[in-house]
Amino acid sequence: MPGSAGSRLTRYGLRLAALGYVAVLLLAPLALVVWNTFQDGFGAAWEAVTAPAALHALGLTILITMIAVPLNTIFGVTAALILVRRRVPGRPVVSALIDLPLALSPVVVGLAILLVWGRNGWFGPTAESLGVQVIFAVPGMVLATVFICLPFVVREVVPVLREIGTEQEEAAATLGAGPAQTLWRITLPAIRWGIVYGVVLTTARALGEYGAVRVVSGGIAGRTETLTLHVEERFQAFDHVAAYGSSVVLAILALLVVLLMNVLNRKGGGHGHHGL
Repeated sequence: MPGSAGSRLTRYGLRLAALGYVAVLLLAPLALVVWNTFQDGFGAAWEAVTAPAALHALGLTILITMIAVPLNTIFGVTAALILVRRRVPGRPVVSALIDLPLALSPVVVGLAILLVWGRNGWFGPTAESLGVQVIFAVPGMVLATVFICLPFVVREVVPVLREIGTEQEEAAATLGAGPAQTLWRITLPAIRWGIVYGVVLTTARALGEYGAVRVVSGGIAGRTETLTLHVEERFQAFDHVAAYGSSVVLAILALLVVLLMNVLNRKGGGHGHHGL
């Protein structure tokens, strides 16, 4: 029929336009980065990404991610339980504060941490007297990453908690289970996929964080330089092979996170949850 043929053409046209849009914005730049990485051969690219500064930057990025993700997971689950299962005064304000990192520029976040923990900040002199260096050191970079990634676990877990309701938890309490038993045996298994999605999103964000970390780290090669900062430093030094090679490493890490997200999404039934 003419009508069905027209709708089929419209569908194909929309799909082609969407694929073209993705190709122009994502695939073409990514292909260009890969091309520039290996234009001098695999050996040059491998030497660049295995240089001591690059390996240190990669290790520091993974270390910060391994610290930030568990902290945000604990905070996210706790905050979600409080928001959904407790009566919190000013709940919209609390939810807005949790979402604040999504609205603020990462550079502003880094500047705020610098003002609070710097030498002349609120807590800077106390930390310095205790022999703890926060700014231009790993603790400040962890703080920046934790704050930037704060909302993701909460945003994934809150809708799941609302969806499952309280019937099973109330039944467990009626049968004599304590709060810890109910949490461990009833609540956490019920919200596990929300936690997993939040952890994956937090990991992806932590691996690619730049703005806030750039402000508080100082970008000292071999000390406080993450992989994203290493890309910038190598590019400004006109070492394009190293800059593009490190970008490919970041892209591979991001791709692994996306693939993990898709695998978990299938296992979890394909239901993502977003929003507070």
